[in-house]
Amino acid sequence: MAQPLMPHATASWLVDNTALTFQQIAEFCGLHILEVQAIADDTAATKLTGRDPLRSGELTMEEIERGQNDPTYQLQMHREPDKAMRTKGPRYTPVSKRQDKPDGVAWLIRNHPELSDGQIGKLIGTTRSTIQALRERTHWNIANIQPKDPVTLGLTTQRELDAAVAKAAKAAGTDPTFRDADFDRDRDALIEELRAEREAAARDAEAAHAAESGEETGESRPDVDSLFRS
Repeated sequence: MAQPLMPHATASWLVDNTALTFQQIAEFCGLHILEVQAIADDTAATKLTGRDPLRSGELTMEEIERGQNDPTYQLQMHREPDKAMRTKGPRYTPVSKRQDKPDGVAWLIRNHPELSDGQIGKLIGTTRSTIQALRERTHWNIANIQPKDPVTLGLTTQRELDAAVAKAAKAAGTDPTFRDADFDRDRDALIEELRAEREAAARDAEAAHAAESGEETGESRPDVDSLFRS
């Protein structure tokens, strides 16, 4: 079920301005009923400024009145809040992980020299000047930087890293998926050679088996001398 853009602030407004039950408010805002109780008792950790869901279009007065007349009624969202759209730009990195960026860049420089500064910057979300400083070992904190896998640090995903490495390798002409023009022809020739050897071995085995079967049944073998005399 969709929730208001600011659930706690909306719950605060509904507590102060309507006769809805705490359960109705909790279900509409996606909160626990005890959270609504704390807001009503002014014992919540943060003092909230109410947000009017009528003005935002998330509720209508008719919907509120329907809920006030029937305590068992579950409020329905009139219009869902607009989803936040992030503009195109550098990758956002949480503050707690920003100090790990130089370690991740150093790891990429050491283990994937084929990556360009632009690709590294896009993966880690850092600037070209920082990357250049780490390449030239002129970074102000170079003595304390420890190369660490940026995937492990949570700065990027393994899929994004693999895609960037594959793209860089292809651009450099070292794409591991590239095959020489004669590769398929040589492979087919080898397969044919192995198939011929297997078929010859199978024929030899059948001949040997037939010879053994003839000896066991006592079949007479032609006299070689008599053949020459005739």
